[in-house]
Amino acid sequence: MTDTILPNGVKDQAGQNGYFKKGCNPLALTGRSKLQNQRADINQQIIRQMRMRAGAENLLKATSNNKVREMVVLELSYVNANLQLLMEQLEGLNSSVDVYQNPQEASSIPLIPLGLKETKDVDFTVPFKDFILEHYSEDGSSYNDEIADLMDLRQACRTPSRSEAGIELLAKYFSHLPLVENRFLSPTRQLGIFFTWYDSFTGVPVCQQNISLEKASILFNMGALFTQIGTRSNRQTLNGLEDAVSAFQKAAGVLNHLKETFTHTPSYDLSPGMLNVLIKMMLAQAQEVLFEKIALTGIRNEFFSLLKMAQEAAKVGENYDQVHQSMSQTPVKDNVPFFWSTMAQVKTNHYRSLAHYFVATALLDHQLNTHDDEEKQEKGLSQVYAAMPDDLSALDILRKKENRRHIGKAHLRRAVMCHEEALRIHSLCRHLKKLDVLREILHASHKRSLAKLTDNEQEEEFADYLEAPDIVAKTDHKAEMEMPVSTKVKVTDFFHRLGPLSVFSAKQRWTAPRTVRLSLEDRDLGFNLKGEAPVQITSLDPLCPAAVDGLKEGDYIITVGETDCKWMGVGDVMRLLKDVDEEGMDIRVVSLMDSSQPMATKSATFCGGLSKTYSMICLAIDDQDKSPMGSQTLSVSHTGRKVSKKGSFLSWGLKNRLKSSSTLSLPTADYSGTLPWNKHCPTFPSTSTYNDPALY
Repeated sequence: MTDTILPNGVKDQAGQNGYFKKGCNPLALTGRSKLQNQRADINQQIIRQMRMRAGAENLLKATSNNKVREMVVLELSYVNANLQLLMEQLEGLNSSVDVYQNPQEASSIPLIPLGLKETKDVDFTVPFKDFILEHYSEDGSSYNDEIADLMDLRQACRTPSRSEAGIELLAKYFSHLPLVENRFLSPTRQLGIFFTWYDSFTGVPVCQQNISLEKASILFNMGALFTQIGTRSNRQTLNGLEDAVSAFQKAAGVLNHLKETFTHTPSYDLSPGMLNVLIKMMLAQAQEVLFEKIALTGIRNEFFSLLKMAQEAAKVGENYDQVHQSMSQTPVKDNVPFFWSTMAQVKTNHYRSLAHYFVATALLDHQLNTHDDEEKQEKGLSQVYAAMPDDLSALDILRKKENRRHIGKAHLRRAVMCHEEALRIHSLCRHLKKLDVLREILHASHKRSLAKLTDNEQEEEFADYLEAPDIVAKTDHKAEMEMPVSTKVKVTDFFHRLGPLSVFSAKQRWTAPRTVRLSLEDRDLGFNLKGEAPVQITSLDPLCPAAVDGLKEGDYIITVGETDCKWMGVGDVMRLLKDVDEEGMDIRVVSLMDSSQPMATKSATFCGGLSKTYSMICLAIDDQDKSPMGSQTLSVSHTGRKVSKKGSFLSWGLKNRLKSSSTLSLPTADYSGTLPWNKHCPTFPSTSTYNDPALY
């Protein structure tokens, strides 16, 4: 079964035809997919039980009949018991780490992956088609294929393959979400699209119209997939260990980005406290794999090599201790799987015991000889301890055999105690008992330390109560968060036919598209074009036929004849306009509505909706030329050549009308009369003046 196929008969990069998207394998019958199916089934059962509980609680509040109340209380007890059982089953799924491990490994401690969040299907068809018709004034049915591709991509993200292709699939959908948000999700209007995601720890559904929940959940699944890739890596090879380290560091980077970007997500598994725990756990597991990488070729029985490995092991133990402390904090501890917290405790004690065992071996098996570098050994041993044991100096310990044996045995006793504590904690969790590999590793390490301690015991020796000091954690290979490059995938907007996103977005508002007839007058169309796609009308001659037919300064041209020109630049549109002849040509334009633009503070008169009324601000503002009479109006000629002609004051004021809230209309008569600002100004218009039926 392949998972490199694209939907709707579209070919992928390999040229294969098929049904599933690349990076998606919904029919793979693996242990991981079975766990996800069980998780989805449990989530549905939790929803049913929560609805029953909500109904029973409402009935309990509404009724005063004692008999009915007794029945409702009894029913509530059953529902709560069922919810508790379902929560335990969900915790069991989060504790099923064995199915994620590499089957070729038989001597590595299991690592903890994250399960994917489950979601419900979302149908974008009707809301998007309605929005396209209403907001963009286009036929929504013509975008059926684009909407279907978006829904197929989202559906594929529910079953990503455990590979880089699966990561790329999630990253592709994540990159599409900002485009969808800008196209369709207006801050002032809801489309009725609800995104539902289930908490991966509690199974409680979270439903929101805000697309931030969708983005955060996809990022969480991306980090979870990285953890599953790292867990699946073969840690018996160098390449497998490097892949595992990289995967866990990338998982930590994605989760940290999620924590910093989405701070108010209502889902528990996306809360800052829980994400902080997950980040620490991923870094601790990355540090553990780095330790395994150092020990892959074997640990040499040399003084400095043993001290180095002791500090590396202490670093792993310290990281897991921090993880356990984070898991013990409120409110995280109430929903963290018991398996996770016990595993963190087991690994804390296991790696601490290894650290003490390595130091004990360095002191007991190696004596300071004449040819050894005494100063170097003193420096190395002093760096192992934060405080020297029994008030002895490092040289006193190295030079005297009795002191070495005395302190070495103390470390062995500490190692045995840590091993026994790890075994005790291991026995408390039924899910940990199922991990045979972990149990065998703990027993083998315990026997080794116990045998070493027995070999160094002497019958005539009195009881020794010296306690070995803690070992300073230190590493030369610290695990760091790594933000994967694959989270930023360049994608093509599904709805690019709607036009450039900088203009044609859900946040912008326009007039309805209107048709304007262009005709030549002295080989001149009477306006100029400016800007990137889509082009805008500028320097409009108010006396030209196009202006009389309704063309306005600042209008965006969306079609020329039958040609869509939303993505065309000035040069392309001008080539189309060269075809205008004496019969003329139709273009379709829209006007941008900027309701947030404030009124100019220097306006002499506010003249909204009134003809023949102008503002003195026309004489005050010009970016290109401070002298109003010196400005020039450029026009598009039939030959494509720019013709400059003297611009009248009226055309100059119209050119700058977007800069003045008072210059809103042109005179409808008497173009050659006296100056317009000398005329009588009518009274301020009523609010009905602004009710333009052509505006959305």
